[in-house]
Amino acid sequence: MVEQFVVGLVGAPFGLKGFVKVKSLSGEIDHLLKLTSVTLRRGVVEQLREIEESAVVFPAVALKFKGIDTPEDAKALGGAELIVGREQASPLKKGEYYIEDLRGIEVVLETAAAPEGSPKAEKPEILGHITDILEGGGGNLAEVKLLTGETRLVPFRDEFFGEINLETRKIALLNQWILE
Repeated sequence: MVEQFVVGLVGAPFGLKGFVKVKSLSGEIDHLLKLTSVTLRRGVVEQLREIEESAVVFPAVALKFKGIDTPEDAKALGGAELIVGREQASPLKKGEYYIEDLRGIEVVLETAAAPEGSPKAEKPEILGHITDILEGGGGNLAEVKLLTGETRLVPFRDEFFGEINLETRKIALLNQWILE
């Protein structure tokens, strides 16, 4: 499993003391207010930064990093990603998953209806892998890359997906027709 997550994006400077606005990628902000340090990444360059102060600037958070004391200094951080460890990410509720944990997971055809001893019951048919979870107008969509190389979008809902097993890295698709 992934142990570090991008939890926010640094935006514009805020105020005169070196604060920057940070947009939460989860929509939650409480966990960002508890941070004492983060890794900032711009491209391939990463740097550990200590947080001196934080404040709510709804719907974002304003963070003040040690050594960043002017709006000009703060502007240089714009566009950076905030990276934290799993334990510092937004807590999950029942039935929620981190998108990073779902990327690369095998999509298999649900085999619960297969008779015991049948080949499908022993080894589920692999259809492809989830490459991403995207926000759609009616909810989240799972981007599935099929073994043929084609990509399909499937509503990420209980009507289409069954058991998600992060240990075996498999997610059950309930009906194959959704991929056609």
